[in-house]
Amino acid sequence: MLLGLLLAVLPARAQVLTGIDVLERDGFEPLKGKRVGLVTNPSGVDRNLRSTIDVLFEAPEVHLVALYGPEHGVRGDAYAGDHVESGKDPRTGLPVYSLYGSTREPTQEMLKGIDVMVYDIQDVGVRCYTFISTLGLVMRACARADVEVLVLDRPNPLGGNKVEGPLVEEGYYSFVSQFHIPFVYGLTVGELASLINEEGLNRGQKGDQKPLKCRLNVVPMQGWQRWMQFRDTGLPWILPSPNIPSMESALCYASSGICGEYGYLNTGVGYTIPFQTFAAEWIDADKLKDRLDSYALPGVAFRTIHYKPISGSLSGKLIHGVQFFFTDYESAPVSLLQFYVMQAIQELWPSRSPYPLKKTRMLDIVCGTDYVRTTFGKRMKAADIVDYWNKDTEDFKALSQHYYLYR
Repeated sequence: MLLGLLLAVLPARAQVLTGIDVLERDGFEPLKGKRVGLVTNPSGVDRNLRSTIDVLFEAPEVHLVALYGPEHGVRGDAYAGDHVESGKDPRTGLPVYSLYGSTREPTQEMLKGIDVMVYDIQDVGVRCYTFISTLGLVMRACARADVEVLVLDRPNPLGGNKVEGPLVEEGYYSFVSQFHIPFVYGLTVGELASLINEEGLNRGQKGDQKPLKCRLNVVPMQGWQRWMQFRDTGLPWILPSPNIPSMESALCYASSGICGEYGYLNTGVGYTIPFQTFAAEWIDADKLKDRLDSYALPGVAFRTIHYKPISGSLSGKLIHGVQFFFTDYESAPVSLLQFYVMQAIQELWPSRSPYPLKKTRMLDIVCGTDYVRTTFGKRMKAADIVDYWNKDTEDFKALSQHYYLYR
């Protein structure tokens, strides 16, 4: 009796319908009678965990004729950085064209006979995550071939209000910094597609090509609101790539991914909590936690942790450090957190500085500039880059609001 009363007064958990759910509910109307290509991976599933591949393949009056594999492949059988091979999908027999091998943009030959290209992949809301780059290159190729692009929208796991980091500078465009957008951009993939299409941001991988505009449509979600993180959606988390196994890893990716490029700290990759830690063999975990606590960073808390990675260069070695948690994500310096951690380590163990860096190009293109590396490297103080890091966020927020599909 008491349980029934409690359930009656407690608010129901949100049940978001993703783009594929809405498309399915509405009878696949935008795809009826058309020859369809699909860019997807294992994160492309409906609310019943059926792959979008299988949903569209079995949909009445929808002619799914080809699949296109981004990093990790359409069925998720390629590891990070591994080339994706073209071939046939064993379940459907459809041809699979690789977009992470000899080419990262569909050739015109790959698009022959396609009326509409569908895109359905779970994003993580960070510029250097390569699936949005694949989307942009697909949109460019489809613009050349006059093929419609239909994006099935999905939640931004970081929510729709968080915007952090500088815009990409000339000379630093790449497959991990494809667009002139902040590091954390606060848009769903459907909203982002509309913004880059309408604002002429889709200039190609090297950033020196003429922007191309495609015929773009988006199937919006139902029930998603900008304040929602992924845990608020009522949806199951399906890992979009091997090192994002949980929604917590997705939430933390922006906070440690850059640090990983410095190469001297383990961020949980190779262990069970990727992107959620900062650790090394030589760190005194209690001292590091105390120093970070002394900064009184808003919205974040630390605990000491000791673990042995199960893969990578530190496999089987006991390492020590901190695991971090967000107590108030909206107020936390999410992407700058890693620089405060590196600052604390420099203050405690100055002989362990990663500078001078052996490799710099990947770090610079992930940041979209060399300013962060060179300026931070002088004193390793986060305060030295804060103004630069935040300089573009308000203007981008004002621009991106024109493309909001959700409030």
